[in-house]
Amino acid sequence: MTVWKTSMRNFFAHKGRMALSAVAVLLSVAFVCGTLVFTDTMNTTFDKLFAVSSPDVTVSLKDAQENDEHPANGKPVSLPASLVPQVEKAEGVKKAEGVVFSMAVTVVDSENKNMGSDTGAPTIAGNWTDNDLRSMEITSGHAPRGPTEVMIDADTAKKHKLEIGDELRTIAATGDIKAKISGIASFTVTNPGAAVIYLDTATAQKSLLGAPDVFNQVAVTAESGVSHTQLKKNVAAVLDGSTAYKLQTQQEATEANKDSMGAFLDVMKYAMLGFAGIAFLVGIFLIVNTFSMLVAQRTREIGLMRAIGSSRKQVNRSVLLEAVLLGIVGSVLGVAAGIGLAVGLMKLMGAVGMELSTRDLTVAWTTPAIGLALGVVVTVLAAYIPARRAGKISPMAALRDAGTPADAKSGWVRAGIGLVLTGAGGAALWATAQADKATEGSGYLAVGVLLTLIGFIVIGPLLAGVVVRALSVVILRLFGPVGRLAERNALRNPRRTGATGAALMIGLALVACLSVVGSSMVASATEELDKSVGADFIVQDTGTGRPIVPQAAEALRAVPGLEHLTDYTYIKAKVTAPDGRTVDEGITATDPTYQQDVRRTAVAGDLAKAYGKNAMSVGEDYAEKHGVKVGDTLTIAFKTGENAKLKVAAITSDDTNIDRGAMYTNITTATSHIAADNMPQNVAMFGKAEEGKEKEAYAALKSALAEYPVYKVQNQADFKEDLKNQIGQLLNIVYGLLALAIIVAVLGVVNTLALSVVERTREIGLMRAIGLSRRQLRRMIRLESVVIALFGALLGLGLGMGWGTAAQKLLALEGLEVLEIPWPTILTVFACSALVGLFAALVPAFRAGRMNVLNAIATDG
Repeated sequence: MTVWKTSMRNFFAHKGRMALSAVAVLLSVAFVCGTLVFTDTMNTTFDKLFAVSSPDVTVSLKDAQENDEHPANGKPVSLPASLVPQVEKAEGVKKAEGVVFSMAVTVVDSENKNMGSDTGAPTIAGNWTDNDLRSMEITSGHAPRGPTEVMIDADTAKKHKLEIGDELRTIAATGDIKAKISGIASFTVTNPGAAVIYLDTATAQKSLLGAPDVFNQVAVTAESGVSHTQLKKNVAAVLDGSTAYKLQTQQEATEANKDSMGAFLDVMKYAMLGFAGIAFLVGIFLIVNTFSMLVAQRTREIGLMRAIGSSRKQVNRSVLLEAVLLGIVGSVLGVAAGIGLAVGLMKLMGAVGMELSTRDLTVAWTTPAIGLALGVVVTVLAAYIPARRAGKISPMAALRDAGTPADAKSGWVRAGIGLVLTGAGGAALWATAQADKATEGSGYLAVGVLLTLIGFIVIGPLLAGVVVRALSVVILRLFGPVGRLAERNALRNPRRTGATGAALMIGLALVACLSVVGSSMVASATEELDKSVGADFIVQDTGTGRPIVPQAAEALRAVPGLEHLTDYTYIKAKVTAPDGRTVDEGITATDPTYQQDVRRTAVAGDLAKAYGKNAMSVGEDYAEKHGVKVGDTLTIAFKTGENAKLKVAAITSDDTNIDRGAMYTNITTATSHIAADNMPQNVAMFGKAEEGKEKEAYAALKSALAEYPVYKVQNQADFKEDLKNQIGQLLNIVYGLLALAIIVAVLGVVNTLALSVVERTREIGLMRAIGLSRRQLRRMIRLESVVIALFGALLGLGLGMGWGTAAQKLLALEGLEVLEIPWPTILTVFACSALVGLFAALVPAFRAGRMNVLNAIATDG
């Protein structure tokens, strides 16, 4: 009980000094709990939607799952309409309905503005059935009654200010459908952001599936008292056990949809938790520093406790109990903040078009339990070393001034271990750069990053002495005696300075590494474009990657001023080599002019001959693996067509980043083995302008696609800029998440300075007494903060550039051969670190300047 009372007294006596450590725990726990609540809420939202919208039993084609969101030929797989009355005869069936739906559509308004989601959620077009009443209700107007009417969901109508009577155009592979809005339907559950439109059944069949007598699925409703499992058996019986169809109960369909969505949500969840882990790691340094400094300041007090009979274990336990209290307070507040963070993320997603209702807010009991456990465990682990150090304080310390003497031997041992770890990590990074295969090098890279990070953390105090002195010569010495005082304060306790700088180092190392990798990717891709791409224009859907519908392709072909326009598509196929091995490779089918659009080097044979009748090319990696030579014949089993025997006319180099490993054939060769209805649409088209007509052709291509807003015409400059923006946006998201770790690191600098000011109270009083002005005192503390921040920045940026350089060597094995160090970014981050140091010193410097000189001198230790 005495230990408990002592811990409580010390905790509340130093609650101000504990506050920033508690904030670090709070932020880290909040990020973990916020991530868990947010992803659990998304799961709940989709689970409800899938469960409510799925019929009692669904009948579909067995290979429908392989027909992805954007089917190659633009038409989803379908089953015969005659199946509906057949299924309806099954015992226990109340109703069977044919369902039509397609996500391979674009919906635009009368001004050709895309009505689809900006968040990547699909646009879905289909027929209105009674099954839709499970998840929707018509709140205005009526369902479509003919080819000139369409119904739209209320969320999309609200977002784009659509009303009944407005005209919409639905663009599908089989044609354009113009219709006026006859009704608006509202979701009875949360719509996560999909745009949904309904056509009458006959129009949907003809316009979305290309035939009047087909459906995608049959939705079966059970009679009262008939279980879904029994209904599934009864339907299977009337289908005579046909293996062509897949039957799913409502629960099975829901689980299948959850699995496909769950993979995406898991990636997002674990990525965000990874950043929370980085924040926890940074927070450990803050907590270690806090307790180390508190123990040092209470050396005399602890010595007195030892002198009156407290054992080492009791002292140790007392400090650890303080850590438990800190962990509990920070974690409880963090759990509450995490729920608030999740709500904020939901509102943010709503602002960009992905609706998540707070009615579905899901806080599982495991979330606060995980948050509390993580916060307490991490805090106690971080406080363990300071607690052990406190337990080693002898009773004689009560007779000395406050402060624990440094252990020189342990410092040298630590430096030795740090040098060994850093050297081993450097060797692993060097091995990464020498690797012949990316898979082999990635293991070395992971080991190198881990060892160098730990090594720099361990060797931090040794580096602090060297780096701080170097920075002082350049920066602090300019400020005369005040600068020298700041230097000596930073060097007074290298272990503390090293730990404070290491907290900032971790976040900045990741920023520098990703900046190097991102810049190198952009530079490599730009160089590859300059070297390999001869086309003036590229047309594709840069958002979701959907194929180019035939009517858009025809509009492009009618554009004047083009020397040529190249079709480019990808056909799924199984390729059997002469050695008998079959692989799913796929064939890239293009016009012969593609050789001018993208320059590929043939290491054997003649690429032009690969565009001859029943000829093809293969990549050199495939050729080497399967022993394929020019003149060999491969068997190609086209997924949507018949088998073909194609002769290898060329083997292309795989030393490229564009179409790496591609197998080429003439598009006319492909069409001779695949029916027109099954032929995949172009995934891109390449254009070459007539001499001197580049600007006119560019404008004409854009004009031709004005009615098809999902497709983008890009010249090479546009393509490079788009690539740069895409990578930049991804990096900005990562930087935003890393900002949490950097905020915690800044709190560490603030805490270190605040506690060091308390620790040096008497010293500050004496300095003021002999003439140091308040302004000079505040400047001294600010300069100390700046040099610590710059120390952490130098370590982090240097380490990160090393990681990024090693990672780029692996990318070079995949064709991204240019290493580019983004010096403007690196220098900006370094300069901003100085500003971070100034910001962190504001409060500690202000408090130090307000000290009463006489009271400070009279302070006992």
